[in-house]
Amino acid sequence: MKNVLEYLEYQEKSNSNKIAVVEEDKKCTYSELTNISKKIGSGLIRYVLPRNPVPILMEKGISALSTFFGAVYAGCFYVLLNPELPVTRLQKILEILDTNIIVTDERNKELANEIITNQKILQVEDLQKEEINEEKLKEIRNQTIDLDPLYANFTSGSTGIPKGVVIGHRSTIDFIDVFTKEFEINADDVIANQAPFDFDVSVKDIYSTIKTGATLVIVPKKLFSMPAKLLDCICDNNVTTMIWAVSALCLITTFHGLDYKVPTKVNKIIFSGEVMPLKHLKQWIKYLPNTKFINVYGPTEITCNCTYYIVDNKKEYETNIPIGKPFDNEQVFLLDENNKEITEPNISGEICVRGTALALGYYNNLEQTNDRFVQNPLNNKYKDLIYKTGDLGYFDENNLMYFSGRKDFQIKHMGHRIELEEIEMTMEKIDEIQRVCCIYKEEKSKLYGFYIGNISKEELHEKLKNTLPIFMIPNILMKLDEFPMTKNGKIDRKQLRELTNPAKKEEHN
Repeated sequence: MKNVLEYLEYQEKSNSNKIAVVEEDKKCTYSELTNISKKIGSGLIRYVLPRNPVPILMEKGISALSTFFGAVYAGCFYVLLNPELPVTRLQKILEILDTNIIVTDERNKELANEIITNQKILQVEDLQKEEINEEKLKEIRNQTIDLDPLYANFTSGSTGIPKGVVIGHRSTIDFIDVFTKEFEINADDVIANQAPFDFDVSVKDIYSTIKTGATLVIVPKKLFSMPAKLLDCICDNNVTTMIWAVSALCLITTFHGLDYKVPTKVNKIIFSGEVMPLKHLKQWIKYLPNTKFINVYGPTEITCNCTYYIVDNKKEYETNIPIGKPFDNEQVFLLDENNKEITEPNISGEICVRGTALALGYYNNLEQTNDRFVQNPLNNKYKDLIYKTGDLGYFDENNLMYFSGRKDFQIKHMGHRIELEEIEMTMEKIDEIQRVCCIYKEEKSKLYGFYIGNISKEELHEKLKNTLPIFMIPNILMKLDEFPMTKNGKIDRKQLRELTNPAKKEEHN
């Protein structure tokens, strides 16, 4: 197998009339999804050559998904442009892609006109009316190989310029085949999509669905501010599988949503993106004691995830749960500051990954590609690329890996090297606290602790004095009603930093 369209076409033959995707009041069978995708692909081939990007400006949904596959039928790779992004960022992404087209829908046509320079706007409503050119589509398919790019997701760059992580067919197929087998995802599953389509968590939703013949339910974004209606959606659609960001799961437990309704048909909850607070995990386990909970870890650059850990629902975890062991056909190891491998337990090092799962690199950015995808320092005999994640981890005595923070989250404060995650974990153990995030402003040499919970700043400070050395207690504690979130469902640390400015700080005192 060398192309993800083989997943789709197998389901079109085997489960032609089965519902593939549900989007609010719309549904789409596997036959309809394949047919629409071929029409879009047949239209695209007149405007773009194979192995080139197809930027797609539209909200997640059936149209976006069929355009993804349409781009692949045209031999290209897709890039979802989230309409919620600032115009300047969308323009920067288009500049990096250096393409001559952009695909959008009627709803976003005005925005498309605002961000383009010399790109031609193609409307999906028109592409869906094209005649299928089977001969040309077959010719293009015969020229593809499994190393061709499939999609690109743009992540933030340390230089302030977004980086387009390009993932190939081979990497996606290799990962999804293992992912669905390991977690027993099958045709009976209904997968609730939480993640935006420009975030790689959605890759697991999309390709687990078409690999197995499951049904994908696209949960409307607006429901993630309405926990009761969110749970209604999950229950009404008989969802069995949730592959969600930690913050999305915590939203439900923070507002005691499970007291309102329990999604009893959910048998797999796979979470990632941030460290799962134990008190929130315990709440989920309390209401769904027979559900399988799985912690998965990995950056975008290694195709979704590289390690996993299946939670023991009856075990009392004292600190964090492990990120576990590598997926099949991926090697995950630790390097110290001198590029020497760490194998002893309880010694922290940088998490590094090698294997088929590695991205093809950053699009139109060979300099940063060569900086992060490097020769394995443990092998000087032949080309052997690894990805250095910038994350820190350590092994326990059972050879399970734990995440212990970012290299860039390690700070030096009052002469001490401190991991912000350690402060956060300590604060989260306090019963009255729901969620926590710490940031450090080096220019002011101050630690800030943001939290949601029923405890005053004074009481919290007194409790922290009992568990942390003075140099690890945040200089300033700020109580919030809710955390600002990024579009990918993570705590928005940039907005938190803005809250530390004097005028903003007054509002939270």
